Amino acid sequence: MIDANDMKHLERCVALAEQALETGDEPFGSVLVSGAGEVLAEDHNRVAGGDSTQHPEFYLARWAAQHLTPEERARATVYTSGEHCPMCAAAHGWVRLGRIVYASSSQQLVSWLEAMGADPAPVAPLPIQTVVPGAWVEGPVPELAERIRDLHQRRHHASRSGPGEA
Repeated sequence: MIDANDMKHLERCVALAEQALETGDEPFGSVLVSGAGEVLAEDHNRVAGGDSTQHPEFYLARWAAQHLTPEERARATVYTSGEHCPMCAAAHGWVRLGRIVYASSSQQLVSWLEAMGADPAPVAPLPIQTVVPGAWVEGPVPELAERIRDLHQRRHHASRSGPGEA
């Protein structure tokens, strides 16, 4: 069940997604929180440089593997603006991170991008549990979906506009 504490971390994810958009990247942001509620690490998408693996969820999985014990990883929560792609879900599963809470789902993103006339992603939008059976996942969060959609709308409007038109 999503509570006020979860919403606080999801709001930070939305802010990170907006930060990514403002730097010319795709609007995704994620936060790793310890079992005790401490923010351990955060990041946003960094794929604009050409490396399409630079997703924040993937970064957080690698960070957790390097800095946390297996027990700490299992108690941690990854908050994210959008449901993990299969690559990030696999990284999450391989390092055995705990709970995932996402603001918008992959299916929502697919439908939004279709409506915007954007190219589909090169990877199938599989649900996290398809990639990581038994994963503890909560989302989407309807209260944030419109804000996430608006960030993607801004991204795709800007990518179709010419110089100075975005």
